[in-house]
Amino acid sequence: MLRTQMKFAVIALLIQLGMAANHTVGGSSGWDTSGNPEAWASAQTFVVGDNLFFQFTPNHDVLEVSKADYDTCSTSNPTQTYSSSPLVIPLSSPGKRCFICGTAGHCGQGMKIEVDTLASSSPPSASPAPPPTSSPAPPVTPPSSSTPPEASPSPNSAQTPTSSPAPSSNGPSVESPTSSPPPSPSSACKGSFQASLVMGFGFIMTILLAL
Repeated sequence: MLRTQMKFAVIALLIQLGMAANHTVGGSSGWDTSGNPEAWASAQTFVVGDNLFFQFTPNHDVLEVSKADYDTCSTSNPTQTYSSSPLVIPLSSPGKRCFICGTAGHCGQGMKIEVDTLASSSPPSASPAPPPTSSPAPPVTPPSSSTPPEASPSPNSAQTPTSSPAPSSNGPSVESPTSSPPPSPSSACKGSFQASLVMGFGFIMTILLAL
C-alpha cells in the first residue's frame, strides 16, 4: 500500500514538473541593467508550479523584499538574499512576490520584478446543470356535460283530469242525503264549562283530603 502511494506521488510530481514553466528573468538580457526586468515581468503570466530562473554576474544579487521595500527600492530588510547564479526560485503558492537587485542604484535602473502567481492556468470547469425537476401533472377535470338536467314537471303542467259529463236531465235523479245540522256554539261552550267545573272541584277535593 505504501509503495503504491509513493508511486502515485512520484508520478504526480513528474507531471507537475513536466507542466511547469521555467521563466528566465529578464528574457535574453537576463538579470542585468542592460535589459528591463520590470517590464518583462509585467508581460508574463505565472502560475503555481512555475519556476523563476535568474542568471546574473557577480556584481548582482537577488533580494526578496516586501511590497513597501519594492516600491522604495529599500535593501535594508530583505526576507531572502540570493547571491549565487544560476538561481531557481519555485513558485509553489499563489500570491504576489517581489524581487530586487541589492547592488546600490540597480533597483532604480529597473532591476526589480513583481510576480503575481495564479492558482491555476486552466479555466475552471463548468459544473453540470442539474436535471430539470419534473413537476406533477395537474389533475384533469372531466368535461362537464352540456346536456341540461331534465326539468321536473311543474304541478301546473300536470294533466288535469277530464271532467265526466254531467248526467242528462232525462235520467233518474238521485236524491242527496240530508246532513244533520252542526251543534250550536252555545251547547259547545256549555259542555266545556261543565268539564272545567268538574276538574276544578276534583282539584279542590284533593287538596282538602291532603290536609
